[in-house]
Amino acid sequence: MKEIIWLGRGGQGAFTAAKLLGAAYTIDSREKYALAFPSFGPERRGAPVRAFTKLDTKPVVDRSQTEKADYIVILDDTLYSPQLQELLKDNGQIIVNSKKIIDGALTFDAEGIAAEFRLPTVNTVMFGLLIGRSDIVTAENAVESIKGYMPPKIQERNISALLKAKEEAVK
Repeated sequence: MKEIIWLGRGGQGAFTAAKLLGAAYTIDSREKYALAFPSFGPERRGAPVRAFTKLDTKPVVDRSQTEKADYIVILDDTLYSPQLQELLKDNGQIIVNSKKIIDGALTFDAEGIAAEFRLPTVNTVMFGLLIGRSDIVTAENAVESIKGYMPPKIQERNISALLKAKEEAVK
């Protein structure tokens, strides 16, 4: 099972990104299963939010929070902590939206890419960075998940940002 933890703040779209990944994973096969769910305290914009995506080739029935992740994707670098390394599986990676260099993490300026496409959040940018650093889903399936879950008026900008981020991640 592949497990991804998404860390963000309320309103940044961490749970949306978790759902998009799950949808992209299951698009082309009835033999693939996904579960995406959030975890947060008192609901308010700006409060820390965790979301989880679990991907497998058999039904995902474990709804508990991920103990060891293949990837941790952080939408807001203020949520990074060196202790997050303990939540990674062997060969796991942490991907952070940050202009700073962070030891033990891959950092990208996701806000710069989001601004280029006039997006208020970095969730689809971070989704693109994840697919660029992994083979979890194809870019084509990621695009299809955006088309299936986002309103038509914002699809094109989110797809363009996702694809640019994917390319940045493979450089």
